[in-house]
Amino acid sequence: MGNHQKILNFLRSDPAAVAACSPRSFSSSSASVSDDDGYSCSSYPTTDGDASPSRYGGSSTPPTPKSPWAHLPGLGAGGAVAEPGATGLIASLVKEDGHVYSLAATGDVLYTGTNSPNVRVWRDQRELAGFRTASGLVKAIVVADDGRIFTGHQDGKVRVWRADADNPAVHRQVGSLPKLKDYLKSAVNPTSYVETQRRGRQRAVWLRHSDAVSSLSLDEGAGLLYSASWDRTFKVWRVSNSKCLESVSAHDDAVNTVAAAGFDSVVFTGSADGTVKVWRREMAAKGDATKHVLETVLRKGEGAVTAIAVSPEDRVVYVGSSDGLVTYWHWVDGEARYGGVLKGHKTAVMCLAVAGNVVVSGSADRTLCVWRRDGAEHVGLGVLAGHTGPVKCVAMDEEAAVAGSGGDRRFVVYSGSLDGSVKVWRLSDAEAETATTVRVTERTAAAAPAQPSQVWRGQQAPSPYAEAWAPCHTPELKRVRVAAA
Repeated sequence: MGNHQKILNFLRSDPAAVAACSPRSFSSSSASVSDDDGYSCSSYPTTDGDASPSRYGGSSTPPTPKSPWAHLPGLGAGGAVAEPGATGLIASLVKEDGHVYSLAATGDVLYTGTNSPNVRVWRDQRELAGFRTASGLVKAIVVADDGRIFTGHQDGKVRVWRADADNPAVHRQVGSLPKLKDYLKSAVNPTSYVETQRRGRQRAVWLRHSDAVSSLSLDEGAGLLYSASWDRTFKVWRVSNSKCLESVSAHDDAVNTVAAAGFDSVVFTGSADGTVKVWRREMAAKGDATKHVLETVLRKGEGAVTAIAVSPEDRVVYVGSSDGLVTYWHWVDGEARYGGVLKGHKTAVMCLAVAGNVVVSGSADRTLCVWRRDGAEHVGLGVLAGHTGPVKCVAMDEEAAVAGSGGDRRFVVYSGSLDGSVKVWRLSDAEAETATTVRVTERTAAAAPAQPSQVWRGQQAPSPYAEAWAPCHTPELKRVRVAAA
């Protein structure tokens, strides 16, 4: 993943963060016929509250003082920068008076979406670029293998971007889903209208989401993009031509998350109605359209489903919910088999990420819990504490092996919070080897809880940044438990 030697600190809390932590909402901007298919360069200097430059040169100079984002000084022993390869909090990116709703990491590049119309691009300890979208609240970001960036928005659209080949600091919009010409063609056909669940039972063209896009997922092998929405549907898009192949009325309440498994043509959706559904993709008889058939209902519960993450290599599905639990299933011989429950959070799980054999969950309790998967078993590695608001989004990437690591696998975790910060952490999958661990298989009962091997915390910022720092007063998570229901 490259060198993630970045500067670290914490940031002050945002009193409005907790009030904004719900994964679903039915208030959204109205869907207008206007679109932004007139593609042009969007990486000119933008404003995000204050004037903010959107691209920077090759020097190590941070963004100008007017930028709403700040990089605070590194904190190691005695205020020194952390040693290369050290685990724990290694960087903190701060945005004044804002909430981080989405992020995506690819290689050494990080994309962040907030409650402004701007998407920020980060590389090598500094803000590389920024591009302005036509809608605020960037709720989801995914990056394709070919470099295209897909962003999901509050206005129900998905926008497509690409970095300039000669200047990666310049990003251009190259499309939107649905394309304007496809939308207009459908708008004149009365059979293209469906009833929506919005107030007043309005009718809308089926091609476009009638409420906010809550989640995006790519199936690279199939060349498909999945978008989930609070309008209770998920849609299937052909990446090559931006064509909407299918719209599925999936749940009885807002769809908060969608995840393409990457195996067996399976897709998972999770909803505020408390269910997780498994859909199998089939090719429709007509043209290149798809047909998704409901395979099974994986979960029914009182708590809303807020996040789904899949490990395609090991075929394990993780589901986060508002009751603070992470439930997992193993996909064996074409069907899901219940694995167990990871208990670590006091309040709602809001995001999940999986890389290699490590899974990370972020919560409204302001912490992240880390587990290592050993076959059918899980080991609690520790807790990442430092955010002062709910952790809304998380992404991870495995670092290349480095000399002196002893063969340990190391991961970089990016966590975005409603406190307005993105924190960067480095983890090792061997952190728990010296601690008492909890191992649970599918057939065993819950084992006695164990203390996490690590609670990673930052250090208080020295002057002159002390006033911008507020310690996290959330009670420390006492233990990480793995239990079978």
